[in-house]
This record gives sequence, structure tokens and C-alpha cells, in this order.
Amino acid sequence: MPQQPYNVLARFYDRLMPQVAAMNRHARSKVLGKILRSAPSACDLGCGSGETALDFARRGRRVYAVDNSPALCRIVREKARRRKLPVRVLCADMRRFRLPEAVDLVTCEFAALNHAPCQADLLAVCRAVARALRPGGWFYFDINTPRAFAEQTPAGHWIEQRDFKLVMHGRWDARRRVCALDFEWFLPSGRGWRHRRERVLHVAWSDAEIRRALRRAGFGRIRSWDGPAVRPPTMKSQPGFDTYYLAQKSSRG
Repeated sequence: MPQQPYNVLARFYDRLMPQVAAMNRHARSKVLGKILRSAPSACDLGCGSGETALDFARRGRRVYAVDNSPALCRIVREKARRRKLPVRVLCADMRRFRLPEAVDLVTCEFAALNHAPCQADLLAVCRAVARALRPGGWFYFDINTPRAFAEQTPAGHWIEQRDFKLVMHGRWDARRRVCALDFEWFLPSGRGWRHRRERVLHVAWSDAEIRRALRRAGFGRIRSWDGPAVRPPTMKSQPGFDTYYLAQKSSRG
């Protein structure tokens, strides 16, 4: 049976995706602009290894980092301790998380929203985000599109480093719009290797479904950008594979 997602992946997350922090930082600056400079408090939802939350804290914001993976939360806490940055880390489900205070900005980057357990959960996530925001606050996120999963889900991809070997393979269910991505890990154990498997599920929505959920959750102004418009040019992103959204909560609360 597959193991709990991210128990192993958390250990190698930054090494497997070294470009992600810079990519996210570039996209934030393009989309958020002045909003970043006028948001004294923020929450990074689905925070992963915590680089966005730590960047916010480094710039003097009050910061919460939320993730459903205990392993990733431990890593973020350790990073914050080492760097002496005040980040409050909460291990919570993105559909039900609650913050001790309302914040000015909620971010959800690197397609973390696609990890909602099923399609029907999109509205619950949007409502939880709206609850976490002050009136007039902003929700910024990016998602992978159905086309991205249909065309980019790996049939088999091999990565080998000195302390692990990894095979990634996935399956895209077009009818349910769900992608199951399996990580087959081989970790050193004595003179041999120990096999561990993790499965990460991704769900996809249309632009119309996302906008409908945001409006139902109380967001008014909604803007979107195709990935190549905001990602670093050096990444040579393809059109139609990811979308960035910015939505503002109603000022009436």
C-alpha cells in the first residue's frame, strides 16, 4: 500500500525542485506588485518546504505557514529556527484550517490547490481562505490545468542520487479529472535498498468552476494570468498548462 504522502518526499523536496522558490518569487512580484508592499500579514497555504513563508517573514510580515503534511511542517519549523525567523507553522487541512487572526494575504503556490482531495472540495477551500482573510484581503494561487495533467503526467521518470533512487509514474483519469502520481523510492538500507511508495493525488478544475467557487465563497474581483505571462522567461513555460489567479474578498466581510 502507498505510504502517507510526503513522508519521504519532504526529505528531498528542495533538492528535487531547486528552481521552485525563485519561480514562485518571480510570479508573486509580477502578479501581486503593490499588494505585497501593503500586506503586513500573510498565510502561505500548502506551504511545502516553507520558502515563501520564510521570505515573507524575512521582509517583516507576520506569517503563518499551513500544510497538511507533518513531515513538511517539521522541516519548515526547523528552517525558521535556524534562520531565526518568526513563522508560525500550523499542520492543518486546507479545507478546514483556521488562523488565530485574519490576515491581509493568503498565497497557495506551486499548484498546491490541486492537492485538494476531490473536486467537490474546491468550494470548502475557498471558504476557508475567505474566513482567514480580513475584508478586502487577497487570495493568490496557481493551478495546473486539465491539459497539463493530460499531456505531462509521466509514464515513467527516473532520478538517481547518492542517497536515493526514484521512479515517478502517473495516471490521468480524464473522466474524473484526477491524476495519481506514484513516487517509488529506493533508500539505502544496510548493503541494499529499501522500497517505499508514496501516492500524491491531483484534481483539476476548469476556469469556470474556479471562478464560480471563488464568487460563492465571497470573492469579488477575480483576475487570472496564463503561466508564461508571469513565470521567469528562462523556464520557457508552455501556454495553457497553468493559470495564476488573484481574487479579492468583499470589503463587506
